Amino acid sequence: MKNMSSAFIIFVLNIIAAKGQSLDSVSQKLDEYLLAANKVNKFNGNALIVQNGKILLQKSYGYKNFAAHILNDSNTIFQIGSITKQFTATVILKLQEEGKFSVNDTLSKYFPEFKYAKEITIENLLTHTSGIHNYTADIDEEDSALVCNPVDKQLALDIIFKHNLDFKPGTQFSYDNSGYYLLGTIIEKVTGKSYEQNVHDIIFTPLQMNHSLFDFKHSTDTNIATGYQILNDSIKKEASAWRWDSTITYAAGAIWSTTSDMYKWSQAIANKKIISADSWKVMTTQYLEKYIYCFYIDLMFGKQIISHGGGIPGFISYLCYYTDENVTIILLNNEGWFDEAMNGINADVSAIIFHKPYEIMSNHVGIKLPDDVLIKYVGQYDFDKKHHVYITLENNQLQMEAPQGGLPKSPLFADDETNFYLKIINARIEFVKDSSGNIIQLISHYFGKADVCKKVK
Repeated sequence: MKNMSSAFIIFVLNIIAAKGQSLDSVSQKLDEYLLAANKVNKFNGNALIVQNGKILLQKSYGYKNFAAHILNDSNTIFQIGSITKQFTATVILKLQEEGKFSVNDTLSKYFPEFKYAKEITIENLLTHTSGIHNYTADIDEEDSALVCNPVDKQLALDIIFKHNLDFKPGTQFSYDNSGYYLLGTIIEKVTGKSYEQNVHDIIFTPLQMNHSLFDFKHSTDTNIATGYQILNDSIKKEASAWRWDSTITYAAGAIWSTTSDMYKWSQAIANKKIISADSWKVMTTQYLEKYIYCFYIDLMFGKQIISHGGGIPGFISYLCYYTDENVTIILLNNEGWFDEAMNGINADVSAIIFHKPYEIMSNHVGIKLPDDVLIKYVGQYDFDKKHHVYITLENNQLQMEAPQGGLPKSPLFADDETNFYLKIINARIEFVKDSSGNIIQLISHYFGKADVCKKVK
């Protein structure tokens, strides 16, 4: 019996050691991946990745301020952009619990001057199903003198209310910032306090998110990062000339935070804090287009995730939580622009955690192919009846666009005549030919899976 016990103990210790080595290996791979991403100018910021309460990676990459040669560190504060919407929605549901209003109320109660107010509910605003025009779509660079300074809310409301609806409320999903701007003003109307004070009172203070803030221009905190439109080996272009004031981003994107504070927030999501379990159930029940009140809900590697990203001049952010595996991924980046996202980095990081295939980022210089070869790839490729991919040729450069999937027109770089690289999301695009040499399919190798799109024209 003594020999069997000793053998069993050794067996258990070996298992524990193997698990420890596995976690160490995952942490090392995560660091190697993000170091490579930083080297090719795809990640400049902070990452915090936690599984079952154990930190797999907490590290800073690149510069907080390049001109001053100050590196990012664990205290760096980044703008989180549209992740702000999660806090706005939480405040709304908390106030509903207190009997201040119902999400089924129409806007006529709060904005009687809006001609479509009777047709739209608060829930339509929360779920991007209102049909209201997106006010930020009207802001161009020539508006910088206006939007980079404090703006009266009535001006923003006038811009939102002057447009016709894009569709009948409740019938479609169309991501917009206007709905969340209106939610911020509703919060103020029913509480008599500012939107920002409500977020502090209901979320920041209870969770001790002491390093999260709104009005960055008047903050004296030296941890606030400089945002860059471009930050690479040859160009260091700050986004300061196009840094929107918090009165513009407001309840749709004004929060600044750290990875540690955002982890406190992710734990509130995981443990159903701040609002009731019933309210959390509503917040995490899929509505249209995999969107709920303030999260995207989807599967990755067969595992359920709730996530959201943010993209704003100078900053890109991403928060992902795997509900069953208790994995949190927080990525805060102080370089970027509109339409840029870290979904691809998140997918690769997830692949490392769950031992799935992934590719280390590298500088794909590519090869030059003549136009008479590139023209063969041009056309429309269908994933299904609703989702289409368009390949165009512009100035000896193939461009790929997937409007329904949120992919803006982006360059494809050829490794050979079959494999191309889509840098914006770190994806490999494979083209399939028939026996006659005609292109018949496009296969996107991304998120650890291969999506096939058939060429239709």
